[in-house]
Amino acid sequence: MVQSSQVAAFLAGDFRQGVIFLGLLQVAGFGSLIVVGVVVLILLFLLSSSIRIVTEYERGVIFRLGRVQGQAKGPGPFVLVPIVDRMVKIDLRTVTMDVPPQDLITRDNVPARVNAVIYFRVLDPNKAVIEVENYVLATSQISQTTLRSVLGQKDLDDLLTNREAINDELQTIIDEQTDPWGIKVSHVEVKDVEIPQGMQRAMARQAESERERRAKIISAEGEYQASQRLRQAADRLESPTALQLRLFQTLGEISSENNSTVIIPIPMDLFRPYLERSGSEDGYARREAEAARRREEEEAERLYEEAVGEKPDGDGAGGAQTT
Repeated sequence: MVQSSQVAAFLAGDFRQGVIFLGLLQVAGFGSLIVVGVVVLILLFLLSSSIRIVTEYERGVIFRLGRVQGQAKGPGPFVLVPIVDRMVKIDLRTVTMDVPPQDLITRDNVPARVNAVIYFRVLDPNKAVIEVENYVLATSQISQTTLRSVLGQKDLDDLLTNREAINDELQTIIDEQTDPWGIKVSHVEVKDVEIPQGMQRAMARQAESERERRAKIISAEGEYQASQRLRQAADRLESPTALQLRLFQTLGEISSENNSTVIIPIPMDLFRPYLERSGSEDGYARREAEAARRREEEEAERLYEEAVGEKPDGDGAGGAQTT
């Protein structure tokens, strides 16, 4: 009985040890699986961080232990060395940036408020990353200061009329200042110019006066041309008959348009030719009568001389001629 119990106890102890051993084996296998899983995750993370994709409109500036590796990369996928390489992406598309409104005083001491828009893009990604901390902010600040300095040297009339020249000047200055950063400024446009209300009213009065001056000049020029035409018409109507016909034509036009009685004064110049003609006819008749009377007197004297033999004297007394 004792031996059988001992054998049973021994067998029971071996069973417990086997169970413990199997348990240890299971724990070791699960731990190894966890370790393998962690290692796999780390490898996947490193692999994903080492593969970068650069789109068509971007370029990647690669730093290896802090040093730039040649020119910017892109587009397409690239493999970086984990922990060693770092890539900075730069957008190459044109950036449209509004310049905040700037208060300034023009050269002729007129306060104004001006805002603008600037178009620029990155030409050299390496310079845009290395030479300046934030190229967008730096370009904005340069644009604001240039806008104030340039427009402050212009008169208000130039600011309102010579927009193209001012835009070209701003673009040239800003482009020269941002060129060391690898930035290309393609265009600068002054959008709006705000001036005080009093100045706007003064400009409106000036424009109104200018319009009135032009209207008066045009009216005077029209009167001058009309006077020339009237003078030419008067030269053509110098004949009294033509002038009379024109008067009758005007009366006909008035009577056809307005059914009313029209009283129009007729100048005496129209009747002067007829009066002169009638007067000349009366003078001609008088001259003819005077000539006939003189001829009759001469004929009577001739007959008297033939009959008496001497010519009567100037006093009207006559004497007989003695023989």
